[in-house]
Amino acid sequence: MQEIWIDYLNALDAKALALTNDEILDAVSKALDAQGRGETVIEPRVHLVPESSDKGHFNVLRGYVKALNYAGVKVVGDFVDNYKVDLPSELAVLNLFDPNTGVPKAIIDATAITDMRTGAVTALGAKYLARKNSKILGHIGARGTSYWNVRLLDHLFDFDEIRVHSRRPESRDAFAKRLEADLGKKIIVTDNWEDCLKGADIMVEASRLPEPAPLFKTEWVKKGAFVVPYGTMSALEFDLTDIMDKVVVDDWGQCGPGKPFGALRRHVDEGKVTAENLHAEIGQIVCGMKPGRESDEETILFWHRGLSTTDVALGAAMVDKAREMNIGQRLRFA
Repeated sequence: MQEIWIDYLNALDAKALALTNDEILDAVSKALDAQGRGETVIEPRVHLVPESSDKGHFNVLRGYVKALNYAGVKVVGDFVDNYKVDLPSELAVLNLFDPNTGVPKAIIDATAITDMRTGAVTALGAKYLARKNSKILGHIGARGTSYWNVRLLDHLFDFDEIRVHSRRPESRDAFAKRLEADLGKKIIVTDNWEDCLKGADIMVEASRLPEPAPLFKTEWVKKGAFVVPYGTMSALEFDLTDIMDKVVVDDWGQCGPGKPFGALRRHVDEGKVTAENLHAEIGQIVCGMKPGRESDEETILFWHRGLSTTDVALGAAMVDKAREMNIGQRLRFA
């Protein structure tokens, strides 16, 4: 049998690669475009819950991107109390494989990938679905993905005002301090949801609730706003979708009825959001198959649950850049 070597990139390697905002957005955009063209395979995520979902669980995501010639499987833990033991709430490993032979090609610390690709999907959703002159961002949540939401959204929109909130004061204060240092602009820290979200042009909800609770009020959403809720447990009032001109998802296969978790879980399971009244998947918009925002008056909601193909695309981009920069290790597999 021929020798098999695996590219291995740990967390320090991923940090050293220092992917730029545009490199991240470009890689994820290519994955979304491929999805819209039907050139990907996305298996709905599955979950492993060791004890109870309020403590934490594992997500297992599986995908294939034809243009990249990679299949991938990512396992990401999501444990809300990890801060108590000085760990991030989400830790992940991505495995890349040759889709023609099954040969393993790479093992990558995907904690940063998870954060970056989530932020990129939020930002690309806004690129196509938010008003071009959006100047106020309201963001709930301060976990790892939240940083990349704000950073990549600001990269595209250069906001005049950024408001943030999270449950713990120390969390939201540290989040704002990091953003101020990296973005070079003042961040408004709020101690409640209303002051953070009400009247914002772009409203992102990335909360970590132990159970569904209607904390995101429909009345706070102004005409023409762009709303992105993706907390594991729904924080939405049930009538929120009634005021939306368009509802867009990342992948209906993992948003459809009977799946666990998610911001619109009840809306889908009770038939308020269906495959028939859904406007589009984001990949269909990115590839030009369906329109995005068509007027400043449209109020639009984008629900994304996480695409395995974007993990694969960012992992592939990291492997390519690591080879150029001679970063990482080569591990003997066979």
